[in-house]
Amino acid sequence: MTPKRLNSNPDPNGQVRLAVVYARVSSKDQEREGFSMPAQLNLLRDYGLHNKLKVAQEFEDVETAKKAGRNGFGQMISFLKKNSACRVLIVEKTDRLYRNIKDWVTMDELGLEIHFVKENVVLSSDSRSSEKFMHGIKVLMAKNYIDNLSEETRKGMLEKARQGIWPSYAPLGFLNVLGTNGKRTIVPDPNLAPIIKYLYEQYSTGKYSLKDVVSIARANGFTYRKSGDPVPISTIHKILRNRIYSGDFDFGGITYHGTYESIVSRELWEQVQIVLDGRGSKKTQGIRVKDQFAFRGLINCGHCGCALVGEIKKGRYIYYHCTGYKGKCPERYTREEVLEKKFMELLKGISFSDEVLTWVTQALRMSHSDQKKFHDDAVIRLRREHKCIQDRIDRMYMDKLDGRIDADFFDRQAAEWRTVQVHILQSIETHLTANQSYIEEGIKLLELARRAHELFENQPANEKRKLLDFVVSNSIWKNGELMAEYRQPFDVLAIAVASDQRTKSLESGRPVENENWLPGQDSNLQPFG
Repeated sequence: MTPKRLNSNPDPNGQVRLAVVYARVSSKDQEREGFSMPAQLNLLRDYGLHNKLKVAQEFEDVETAKKAGRNGFGQMISFLKKNSACRVLIVEKTDRLYRNIKDWVTMDELGLEIHFVKENVVLSSDSRSSEKFMHGIKVLMAKNYIDNLSEETRKGMLEKARQGIWPSYAPLGFLNVLGTNGKRTIVPDPNLAPIIKYLYEQYSTGKYSLKDVVSIARANGFTYRKSGDPVPISTIHKILRNRIYSGDFDFGGITYHGTYESIVSRELWEQVQIVLDGRGSKKTQGIRVKDQFAFRGLINCGHCGCALVGEIKKGRYIYYHCTGYKGKCPERYTREEVLEKKFMELLKGISFSDEVLTWVTQALRMSHSDQKKFHDDAVIRLRREHKCIQDRIDRMYMDKLDGRIDADFFDRQAAEWRTVQVHILQSIETHLTANQSYIEEGIKLLELARRAHELFENQPANEKRKLLDFVVSNSIWKNGELMAEYRQPFDVLAIAVASDQRTKSLESGRPVENENWLPGQDSNLQPFG
């Protein structure tokens, strides 16, 4: 089943309809040929002219590193809300229009006919459910692609990690400073580091519970740096678990040996892990206690914000309850099976059929062809530029041999041109590798989403926890109801699935399944159950 691509249809009576044009570029876009604001606006104006769409107003956004937000987008929304006669929007392509989920929901509520010029697609309230669903998937892919643009930042952080430098903000107990080599690093906080070391030493004896250690920390004045608030048990637990205090640290799933000064020894850190894991305890019978609780560290109480923790009753029944560290809490004990059912329903919110996966996959590959052509054309153009510069260098070299220019001028000019060539080669490499993997990664994400609830049902507790931590965040339990947010990019996929269900139900006359999953305008924090 392949989604139909629509052509722009003017009013059946031949009347010219009013439309708005929206164009967006970033400062980086403008450095690339064909991505300037004038080029984009000319494309959209020509499209409107040839499709009997009279442009009532144009809205622009130029994003730079110093300028955040989209004033033009906001002005366009206000204009469309005030002018009900204008229900057509012309935009270059999906990723020019949407930057986040709220944008998508906002546009959907306006009931517009949106023309995506470069994608040759027109989307309206009359579009079939398959077309709307496909559009939701393309929003998902566009957002996923935008997220991938941060890869260069992650590469820099990874390189720092490989050098043994902690690549991020200093955790509690450390301070960010400029090292002797001119690179940012971390050093022990003279006020907090001694307390952290003392907490490790006390807990390593096995004589104290986490609650006891919290009391010890507070008695020693252990507070957050900025707010001065007392550090809760959850933070103490993270401190005792975090390898960074031993001089090593985990980054991207790999453990690195740090070049900074540690707060505790590796031996002391390992001893604390043994106590935390309960290794050697007869009660665990070879199974780590923490691995018996599927939702450990994932849920907070909706009344007081404290963590929900698991507890084994009668040797086999697992109940969760609020820690109550902020005082007596009205939230009652909850069986693990109840929470499991709620999370299962949540995961079904991003599931769809094998048939849908098949045609979505085909459509994604087809829609990717235009992007691939852009990169192929760019490579041809850049290789031509590289050869042109090389020809200049060769000709200038002959001029040097013939004495028409001196050696200093040749060396200086050739060095400048070779620098340009290096940048061109880097750009070629970027275009050759761009988008080669993101389609495949996107398809893998879709396959995971489709089967997430099945995987969850059949996995042991620790694997369930990993899956949920990958898909959802900010889970809150209150009065028997679960509220949670999907992580990116599953948040966009959930909206696409819910929208598809709603459209199908309207077409068939059946009630909407999971109606309470449909997103609100301001947040995707939704109740489940």
